[in-house]
Amino acid sequence: MTGADGDGDDGDADDVPVLLVRGDREFLVQPGEEMGTDLGVLEVPADVDPGDTIETHLGEAFTVRRLRGPDLFHHFERTGAPMVPRDVGLVIGETGVAQGDRVLDAGTGTGVLAASMARAGASVVTYERDPEFADVARENMRLGGVTDRVDVRTGDLTEEVTDLEPSSFDVLTLDTGDAADVVGHAPDLLVEGGFVAVYSPFIESTRDVVEAAREADLADVRTRETIQREMQFDDRGSRPSTAPVGHTGYLTVARNV
Repeated sequence: MTGADGDGDDGDADDVPVLLVRGDREFLVQPGEEMGTDLGVLEVPADVDPGDTIETHLGEAFTVRRLRGPDLFHHFERTGAPMVPRDVGLVIGETGVAQGDRVLDAGTGTGVLAASMARAGASVVTYERDPEFADVARENMRLGGVTDRVDVRTGDLTEEVTDLEPSSFDVLTLDTGDAADVVGHAPDLLVEGGFVAVYSPFIESTRDVVEAAREADLADVRTRETIQREMQFDDRGSRPSTAPVGHTGYLTVARNV
């Protein structure tokens, strides 16, 4: 895998789809293809550029928009519940994933996290146990424009972790129920100062991860619950929304010393 620019283009831009937007409507379409909608047929030129306007055969106009990181969550084909954008941001922010970093990831799933880290400039090796899920993830990497930076491997990292080259990764990210079994190998896998980030929806597996991190003598072990609530603004005043608080999971971060 080789590095590329931070926009997530993989060197073959014609293979990367674009978004066609009209109000709250969005369609993901490949340049050079035709798409039928309830507003008419869209013929998308092969040389289409972001900012262009395309009209259907009924004269309804759509604006072309480049696919960006947060759009991956909405337009990737799903094989389960993908990591939401705010949690992706926390992982990247807490670990400092950046251009040139080497990331080992397990629990690929839909692949939103892996693709987002690659779009930040990292090279990612990600493991997915389910062969069908892995195939979907590979297609999603193509949609995200990061096929040259993400190596989706079908397999169980817990079975292959000892075969990986020591100190060959800057960051280790895990989204699996047995993450604690991998955390113990972090000192061997990571460079000095490298980070581990483990995401889990359940507190029991999170506690196992914390204990494994401490036993492995990782530093700065800390866990945060990821919660977010929307604000509500109307003529009566401003306040947090009365909708349920948006818990998504627990993020544990530690560092190799």
